[in-house]
Amino acid sequence: MRRKSKESDIQVTLKLDGSGKPDVKTPIPFLDHMLDLVTVHGLLDLRVRADGDMHVDQHHTVEDLGLVLGRALDAALGDRRGIVRYASITMPMDECLVNVAIDLGGRPYFEYDLRPKQRIVGKFDTSIFPHFLESFAQTGRLTLHVTQIRNGNAHHLLEAAAKGLGRVLDGATRRDPRRAGQVPSSKGLIG
Repeated sequence: MRRKSKESDIQVTLKLDGSGKPDVKTPIPFLDHMLDLVTVHGLLDLRVRADGDMHVDQHHTVEDLGLVLGRALDAALGDRRGIVRYASITMPMDECLVNVAIDLGGRPYFEYDLRPKQRIVGKFDTSIFPHFLESFAQTGRLTLHVTQIRNGNAHHLLEAAAKGLGRVLDGATRRDPRRAGQVPSSKGLIG
């Protein structure tokens, strides 16, 4: 998947049944770290090349990367037949505890209540992290809830969310052999 505009140039390749190998290069090292965690803990293979108008700020690059990553996930899921569809995890990271829940049922929705104690981690503006996840949920056609249970160090809080996102992606995208290619919905369709 690729998105090229006056604000950013983003390329994403995603393999769901991977081996947890990240190949991520953006102009935002902390974002690279978060995507590495999603990849490793989700057993995905993810290649990202991103550049953007960093002279303005991080917003366009982060938002557009969320949009492209969501599109790549949507394309990788295809018609979503035979997948587990739902997953959730309560993820600890030292003193922090975060719950991440996902539904790959085709209906975009996003809730987030993490409250990092520091706005800037490294050089990353944590206030745009929820926008990244919301953009991902919109174009990925998924419901995503990221809920803070216990706060602490801002780096640890976002790290718990990223690891949790990886784990729920792994769980929800798995093929369920009992479904034998059926749509995981009582309606008979996704969306």
